[in-house]
Amino acid sequence: MLAMDQGVVEEWLSEYKTLPDSAVSTYAASLKDKGALVPALYKVIRENYSDLLEPVCHQLFEFYRSGEPQLQRFTLQFLPELLWSLLSASAARDPHTSGCIEALLLGIYNLEIVDKDGQSKVLSFTVPSLSKPSVYHEPSAIGSMALTEGALANHGLSRVVYSGPHLQRETFTAQNRFEVLTFLLLCYNAALSYMTSTSLQSLCQLSSRVCICGYPRQQMRRYKGISTRLTVTSEFLVQLITGIHYALCNGEVELGSKALDDVLYRSQLELFPEALLVGNAIKSSLRGAALKSNNKEGARSIQVEITPTSSRISRNAVTSLSIRGHRWKRHESEAALGGMVIPEINVTGVSGERMPNGDSLRPRADGRAQPDGDMLGAASEVSLDPRSHDSSTRGQEVRRQKSISNLIKNA
Repeated sequence: MLAMDQGVVEEWLSEYKTLPDSAVSTYAASLKDKGALVPALYKVIRENYSDLLEPVCHQLFEFYRSGEPQLQRFTLQFLPELLWSLLSASAARDPHTSGCIEALLLGIYNLEIVDKDGQSKVLSFTVPSLSKPSVYHEPSAIGSMALTEGALANHGLSRVVYSGPHLQRETFTAQNRFEVLTFLLLCYNAALSYMTSTSLQSLCQLSSRVCICGYPRQQMRRYKGISTRLTVTSEFLVQLITGIHYALCNGEVELGSKALDDVLYRSQLELFPEALLVGNAIKSSLRGAALKSNNKEGARSIQVEITPTSSRISRNAVTSLSIRGHRWKRHESEAALGGMVIPEINVTGVSGERMPNGDSLRPRADGRAQPDGDMLGAASEVSLDPRSHDSSTRGQEVRRQKSISNLIKNA
């Protein structure tokens, strides 16, 4: 570590100790103007045997415990690098070099799982419904959704998933390590829009290293760090993918693409369905999209493809409005004819009553009614020749039109 970087870090350590409480907000806003401070702190964290590592971790914890949002975000930007230092030290079985980092991460975790009154938090997450539009999808692009009784019963209902309460942790063990780290990544992802490009790059590098160390892909990536396989969980990889998605859409296209491929590679080896589902969904949504590779200092966002909104109702659809319009047109035509109603003409020329089974009763010569089945012979004689049937139909239509014309003239 250079003497100049060491001097910057030592000055930063000393000035906060003498700061009054009333000047904390002003001091937090001025940290972004210190361009040499953040790179120097990254160097301290990467050097596990640095004498400044312990006071730096203590200072970062004081920042987070102050409750000032800007100071908390300043600490969170180093979270990916802190996680990698912890995991690499545990893989190398050198816990003495990571003791202060463990204390810092456990301190942040224990602060985040309780509220201001010291009560355990219960986080809630609302699962979006596919029947309602969001920034990720349009219902019209999914296709026709069957309006079954079950679908109508669940329409508009929101599913809420709860997380917590979480237990206080005093030390890292093999059982609780990734539970704590996953929760810390959740806190980091909640502040992604405030993270710098250096922090996003560190997140992508963390994702690749965790997933490929000890596997054949490590040789392809030419990474010469530790070669020990690191145990991961599906929930941890899902949180990594969430951060990678944001990095991909905000300037880190190359590192983000490699990190996403590495996470999917590890998910396939471990058969993690949740990580595979989320990772492949993001990869499919970004395929062919023009990612903003040069927008590192602009507005922070996540790029999604929104389908254009289209008319939900066809022009030829039968609605209550179209039925009323049809009735108005009919009343206007009757008024134009002087109030005379055009009689209904039976085109088939057959009259009779309808039986319960669907047959019609036709009058016989002796005055009694008989069903259609008794006149099959006569009907068959007429229906055998289609030309005669068509000619009779045309003749009846001509007579109907003539009758309508005569009624209009007499009116």
